[in-house]
Amino acid sequence: MPQYFNKLQTQFENVIFEQDENKMVLNLGPQHPSAHGQLRLILELDGEVITRAIADIGYLHRGVEKLAENMMYNEFMPTTDRMDYTAASSNNHAFAYGVETLLGIDVPRRAKVIRTIILELNRLASHLLFMATHALDVGAMSVFLYAFKGREYILDMIEDYCGARLTHNSIRIGGVPLDIPQGWFENIESCLKEVIETTNLIKGLLDKNRIWRLRLEGVGKISKELAKEYGLSGIMLRGSGVCYDIRKEEPYEIYDELDFSVPYTDSGDCYGRYMLYTQEVFESCSIIRQAMALYKGTDSALMAHAPRYISAPKEDIMTQNYSLMQHFVLVTQGMRPPKGEVYAPTESPKGELGFFISSLGNPYPHRVKAKAPSFYHLQGMCAVMPGHYLADAITMIGNSNIILGEIDR
Repeated sequence: MPQYFNKLQTQFENVIFEQDENKMVLNLGPQHPSAHGQLRLILELDGEVITRAIADIGYLHRGVEKLAENMMYNEFMPTTDRMDYTAASSNNHAFAYGVETLLGIDVPRRAKVIRTIILELNRLASHLLFMATHALDVGAMSVFLYAFKGREYILDMIEDYCGARLTHNSIRIGGVPLDIPQGWFENIESCLKEVIETTNLIKGLLDKNRIWRLRLEGVGKISKELAKEYGLSGIMLRGSGVCYDIRKEEPYEIYDELDFSVPYTDSGDCYGRYMLYTQEVFESCSIIRQAMALYKGTDSALMAHAPRYISAPKEDIMTQNYSLMQHFVLVTQGMRPPKGEVYAPTESPKGELGFFISSLGNPYPHRVKAKAPSFYHLQGMCAVMPGHYLADAITMIGNSNIILGEIDR
């Protein structure tokens, strides 16, 4: 059996590359500490210089979209956590936001404020994890430890809210499941101070570090045209000189009420993108503080009032017979959205994340397709790898901030 698979692999490589006696084909992964998941890169090398790069994905495939088509809408929510598991709430929100757009319902203001805070806490946790793993890939162990310490404070806040640290399931279709716990805002303020202190420490270690800059500057340079051609988004797009952020262009929740800037640079290289990640940390801290100030003037509703699709509050379920019957039907049979198709984009920590949902009016979606940023970013990086050294491939994979759970859906 191993001989059979070796033969298949040889045939696969022969199809991709015309064999050249002066060049070597090297497999990087799928079991490699710098692959950020089960990624296999097939690299053609001339000495240590990459001449061609092919990403062979599919080793982690779980059929998330097909699972969605065989689950009721609310049943699928916890499964979204498993895509970008470094920022699970952004996945929860993207799917919930898509279904809410399909249903045509409006989320209560307090729920919007809480969602915005949770999403930005997710962004902070994701960005700190990026700094940690990217630095570790390049060889900076201390940064990894400092960033993880800062990230722990954020995970503590998310755990205080929903009880989970990794797969949060913290958002519901129509709103949020819980109000904020007592003393949460005070703890968040302390958490943000730690995050800012940690980020400043990391910047002090890396921004002017000669080795760090030699490994990142001029490496993985993506032009504005190439970024658009490959459908890049998020920091991968803004790092190539395109100032585009869905929170500004197609605002959702309360982002249109908040004052924040969108950092971007036209350097196009790994160093420029690293700098954008650090700048976005400060912007997210500012957004969270503004959202906390807006919370005080909101009413107590956490879920949308849409009896055909959303269960009534628990108090009504326990005291009113009709609400109890309605809740039983929604839990056992599921909601029945109107027929139609919808795509609602959101700005996840890694870029544009959205779910295309096709409904035939049944409790199960007819078709679901996730547009995940990591899938496009991996292709973009492979396109610019030729001409770089083998060691640069590790830098570029880390800098693209891909997650294979999001690619191998």
